[in-house]
Amino acid sequence: MPDRETMPSAPAPEVSARAAALPQDALRIASGYAFTGPALHLGALLWDGQCLPDAQIRVPLAMLNRHGLVAGATGTGKTKTLQLIAEQLSAQGVPVFLADIKGDLSGIAAPGRQDARVEGRAADVHQSWTATGFPAEYYALGGIGRGIPVRATVTGFGPVLLSKVLRLNRTQEQSLALIFHYADSKGLELIDLKDLRAVVTFLTSDEGRPELKTIGGLSAATAGVILRSLTAFEAQGAAGFFGEPEFDTAELLRTGEDGRGIVSVLELSAVQDRPQLFSTFLMWLLADLFHDLPELGDVDKPRLVFFLDEAHLLFDDASEAFLESITRTVRLIRSKGVGVFFVTQTPKDVPADVLAQLGNRVQHALRAFTPDDQKALNATVKTFPKSPYDLEEVLTNLGTGEAVVTVLSEKGAPTPVAATRLRAPESLMGPLGPDALERAVAESALYERYARAVDRESAYERLERGRGAKGPDEMREAGSREPRSSREPERQSAVEQMVGSGVFQSLARSVGTQIGREITRSLFGTARRSGRRRR
Repeated sequence: MPDRETMPSAPAPEVSARAAALPQDALRIASGYAFTGPALHLGALLWDGQCLPDAQIRVPLAMLNRHGLVAGATGTGKTKTLQLIAEQLSAQGVPVFLADIKGDLSGIAAPGRQDARVEGRAADVHQSWTATGFPAEYYALGGIGRGIPVRATVTGFGPVLLSKVLRLNRTQEQSLALIFHYADSKGLELIDLKDLRAVVTFLTSDEGRPELKTIGGLSAATAGVILRSLTAFEAQGAAGFFGEPEFDTAELLRTGEDGRGIVSVLELSAVQDRPQLFSTFLMWLLADLFHDLPELGDVDKPRLVFFLDEAHLLFDDASEAFLESITRTVRLIRSKGVGVFFVTQTPKDVPADVLAQLGNRVQHALRAFTPDDQKALNATVKTFPKSPYDLEEVLTNLGTGEAVVTVLSEKGAPTPVAATRLRAPESLMGPLGPDALERAVAESALYERYARAVDRESAYERLERGRGAKGPDEMREAGSREPRSSREPERQSAVEQMVGSGVFQSLARSVGTQIGREITRSLFGTARRSGRRRR
């Protein structure tokens, strides 16, 4: 059961009588966190070297779709902060998405272990700590690692995000978008990477050069660069991330039978050597959610809170178009009830236009061992409201599990800066055992839907079969006369099983492209699919 302190708070227009005895500056800070509505408990105020448990630091539940930043040096407790916030969101019925890059967030499904450190922290901050596990689903990109496979089609991923992964420059990115448009117009479905490679190879061949001339602004040299980048990308083992059944992001919006929000944990430790891929994949998830969710406006609680770990990887070597798309997505997705928290070492890792959208801040300790560290520290201090703290001194002296906090109040105004000793998570602070994790994945209701990869007829097969034809239009006609590819999935013996399968649903979502419909592109150039399940 959820901790009683994570349930909606009773009206508290003023701080408690005991808190009223605090020093004047500390009382002023504590008063800024005396919210009347449901709120998550972060910890207790630190003032003048002491922890003041009667001054509780909280964040209003309704403000968690206003986005946030969790920052700090390695080893300062950022991961535990994510876990603490995720637990309380789940207890309030809010689904959560966690990018688990280090592989140590899977324990959120298991009750925590009580020891001297946990008992000491709970006593310090007046936390009624109870070992509690939370409902969780485990995912893995393309099935690499333990988890339900998460895949995207190349069409669904779109040219802007794919350009980021392929490290294309602005001109090459625009050329890739033209290739996508060409494939759409010719009915050549781009399901996996070999489909896209087949289209580019065709356009650079003797047969395809006349077609290349019909695509404005695309040179043979640029097409060759894109082809080489795709080949290198496939050689890194990335082909498994693209294909069908494509993951339906509605799965991230579910709650359990007990009303608690499901925590979706995407394991990324197995793909740490491909940081641009996983960071860009996370933006695909957000872009897909953005286009499928309805506008909600101001809500009592978020529909989903999304944590992007190692956020600096999103912005490294990013094109201007990509940065603009991230900024727009972050700014607009709030009205759809989705909160996004960026997790990184310093605020300067996040572009200023994005940082300006992040109203909730939890800043763990920073180090100042080098001149660059000192610059980062100075820049971080300047991003906080004025406060009675000497923030440079405080930020370099915070202990593990302590942070400087400012959030948005119920009225949308920044709260006073509060040095905070954070609460301890109530779930297991570490990875779930391999056997328990594999069992949780295999027993998931989603496993059957997504576990088996599907390789059906698409651009690659059409172009292979149409060799010698005059062009893609004639290839498409030839394709319609030929038997379906032998590489398609075998038919199920029972019609009901086929219709209910993830494969059938994935095929159904793609029919529009097969008959030549125009694909509507999102902010990131991703395809908006119709007929998606929404909860």
